[in-house]
Amino acid sequence: MSKGRYLFPNDYMADPSAHVFNGKIYIYPSHDWESGVPENDNGDHFNMKDYHVFSMEDIESEVVDHGKVLGVEDIAWSGRQLWDSDVAQKDGKYYMYFSMKDKTDIFRLGVAVSDKPEGPFIPQENPIKGSYSIDPCAFQDDDGSYYLYFGGIWGGQLQYYRNNKLIDGSVLPHFDEDSLTAKVARLTDNMLEFAEEPKNVLILDEEGNPLKQGDTERRFFEASWMHKYNGKYYFSYSTGDTHLLCYAIGDNPYGPFTYQGVILTPVVGWTTHHSILQFKDKWYLFHHDSVPSGGKTWLRSMKVIELQYDNEGKIITIEGQ
Repeated sequence: MSKGRYLFPNDYMADPSAHVFNGKIYIYPSHDWESGVPENDNGDHFNMKDYHVFSMEDIESEVVDHGKVLGVEDIAWSGRQLWDSDVAQKDGKYYMYFSMKDKTDIFRLGVAVSDKPEGPFIPQENPIKGSYSIDPCAFQDDDGSYYLYFGGIWGGQLQYYRNNKLIDGSVLPHFDEDSLTAKVARLTDNMLEFAEEPKNVLILDEEGNPLKQGDTERRFFEASWMHKYNGKYYFSYSTGDTHLLCYAIGDNPYGPFTYQGVILTPVVGWTTHHSILQFKDKWYLFHHDSVPSGGKTWLRSMKVIELQYDNEGKIITIEGQ
């Protein structure tokens, strides 16, 4: 299978969230730049400061850069680091959910609103109440309900929370204890707040047991994404330090989800972050790697490649390198 197409070689864009709005593909990535910050496990070298929006008429067409649509300086509660974002559409409005550190260096999730999918986006005065960590993914179910998935370990700060409360110190479960999970919350009708307390996104093994923290090739680390295929809910995610994109299947947006396999094997660069999109009867995986920057983990380039299912609905593994 093809190694995929780089979408915007003129700049470093990562974590691409792709959607179809008004018959076109819109991509919402984070924006890497050479900040000069030394690389570390907290991700301080990912010192992103703005978002751009991109669009494509078709999967092979020119990628149009609509320019900067939101910056750190536009957000009243901003500290630093505009990490991953995603966008949902409702009643003619477009809602960008983004992760950023507040003035106390704690990651929160914010919302910015636009009348157009290409922005610009106007941020709300405050972050979402009760939000924390990183990597929001907005999902619209068939009944019109919207859900926000989120969470990321290490630099994403998920290990600082239990039962949606900040705890004292950074604590990872022991390797034989249940793993940390992504979170999900249904959104309010106005799309601006959680309608409920965030719940755990539980991933089970083939015997129905929760994955353990030491199961590093299957357990959740960051980069939630949700899509539906043949009536089933496909929760996909990155294993982080083992560099895999994996997926699990469930019967409703909350899960539990049973682990199925690997979507994408490791790529060049430390992080793996993606979105999955159906466009004109085909499915596509949007992701990134660091090949164009010579392998620098903080300078990533977004790509797209066709994604395929077998007759049983399993995703056929794509080789990252």
